[in-house]
Amino acid sequence: MVYKCFVVVLAAMMSLSMTIAAENVKEAPTAIVPAHLICGEGVVKANRQRPGHPIDEYKLSPCNDEKSLTPWHDTILLGPVVPDRWRIIEAIGIETKLWDPYNGHNPLKGDLPVWGNDWFYNLIAISDTIIEQRNFPVPVGNATTTHAGSLESIGSGNGKLFSQSFIVEQVIYQGDTVFRPPDYEFRLTTVFNFNQLSFEERGLVNIDPSIGSDDGTKRTGRFFGIQAAFVDKHLRNVSNRFDFDSLRVGIQPFSSDFRGFLFQDSQLGIRLFGNRSNNVFQYNIAWFKRLEKDTNSGLNDISQRPRNDDVFIANLYWQDFPVLGFVSQASVTYNRNREKGQIKFDENGFIARPASLFEERFSRDYDVTYLGYSGDGHFSRLNVTGSAYYAIGEQTNTRFRHTKDQVSAYFFAVELSFDIDWLRPKLSFLLASGDDDPFDSVAKGFDAIFENPQFAGADTSFFIRQNIPLIGGGGVALSGRNGILPSLRSSKEQGQSNFINPGLRLIGFGFDADILPELRVSMNLNLLWFDDTSVLESLRQQGAIAKNLGQDLSAALIWRPYQSQNIVVRLSAATLLSGSAFDQLYGSDYSQPYSILANIILTY
Repeated sequence: MVYKCFVVVLAAMMSLSMTIAAENVKEAPTAIVPAHLICGEGVVKANRQRPGHPIDEYKLSPCNDEKSLTPWHDTILLGPVVPDRWRIIEAIGIETKLWDPYNGHNPLKGDLPVWGNDWFYNLIAISDTIIEQRNFPVPVGNATTTHAGSLESIGSGNGKLFSQSFIVEQVIYQGDTVFRPPDYEFRLTTVFNFNQLSFEERGLVNIDPSIGSDDGTKRTGRFFGIQAAFVDKHLRNVSNRFDFDSLRVGIQPFSSDFRGFLFQDSQLGIRLFGNRSNNVFQYNIAWFKRLEKDTNSGLNDISQRPRNDDVFIANLYWQDFPVLGFVSQASVTYNRNREKGQIKFDENGFIARPASLFEERFSRDYDVTYLGYSGDGHFSRLNVTGSAYYAIGEQTNTRFRHTKDQVSAYFFAVELSFDIDWLRPKLSFLLASGDDDPFDSVAKGFDAIFENPQFAGADTSFFIRQNIPLIGGGGVALSGRNGILPSLRSSKEQGQSNFINPGLRLIGFGFDADILPELRVSMNLNLLWFDDTSVLESLRQQGAIAKNLGQDLSAALIWRPYQSQNIVVRLSAATLLSGSAFDQLYGSDYSQPYSILANIILTY
């Protein structure tokens, strides 16, 4: 019923905006006014004000009673008479083209008002197609093998993924947005996703091997999610240069830092934000109530009750500090989780909360505060971006009902790059602390709230993109999909943060090469180590696991045929050259882990 309502609202908004836009497209006449009529006594004030300046005033010249002007001065061509400045381009002959975002005047893209003098409508439509072939080690203790007579503990991890998302974003806003935010903004972003996943082994697409097509090796899913639905109110201007305060309420996107290391998601929340001192300082004060996610698409599921998981954020950006061209950000982020005693299974039958670690007797509560500093910009010609966090707090002990663990963990990541004409070489460092004793009262493994890192190759990287299962360690993954931290969660979307994990060390080398204006080649080599393997040794009942995880090698080809974001085609391939730790965890008989990805994004 909820889905039908949103479809009806979407259709009504599109119909209304197109009708109003068509009515507003009218050819305006041209006015020729005698020069002697543009005169008089007094002062005329301009209708518009320049930032930081008083309203412009123009003194009229006295009328020429003798009318001795020459014929060239006798008339002044004022140009087209139009109701406002938005329609000037149409008055000079530029046509309105509803389906062309560039070559014409388009009321569907906010080029002119669709209601009154300052209400605008913007429509964004995106098709996102992913086709992926991948392979990584999977267990046959949990998954039922399809290869009769096989006695191996590691099954075939060959899998195929197809995912098609249709995204429609609609924005209605009021106000002149040249120098300041809109007075009101209403935004609705809906996503329909179709996905199909297949493996060669049973029991991977669903906990019940008998569920799914092709003898339980294929799963098909469909889901309609809402990724944004908010109202934004411009509260006030606090200076004559349009420094402002605004309030945003509803489901809204937010990123806690420049690269999405800690919290990057679209969640239900209230956010007060603005700037000061001619935009030198920007601030955010926000509270987010996390929504449940659809298991297979990762989209927000508003049909379920929100989680007992709250995120409170306060941050401050300082432009050109400590040097010109560099932005510093200080932040305090508090994550309050109250899901102790809850049992949550995902839509495929696997347990999501509590995580299947150690005794698995009950889920946890935790209160963790992240103190952070992030920066992005350049020092002379050296580009620098990075974040540092220290996590402190406490969590309910998972083994003893009436005791608690203290949380004390840290994280640091930085990327350095240098532009040499069309080439940008990059160097990356990352350190996330690991826990050295899973049975003491201090949890030292760093974990994020909801990470989505744009770092070290991002989702092109094999280790970042794939959720490799921790075989023998319960129903958890070594790291989550589109996540860089080996946090041993059941899933990034539905699981809890886990501060008892092995941590990670990374050194990355890479480059971006714009070999053509519309063609970019990107390559990355990441060297990976666990920070501490004590947790893995306890989970696997296995002694002396090494730290060397391996080398992650990836390459991507990105083609933008129109040198814009309207059509983007990305082809990528990645593999993990296993180190001694990976071989000790998964043996040496598995086939080479790899990922081949094709991604096509079409945007209107």
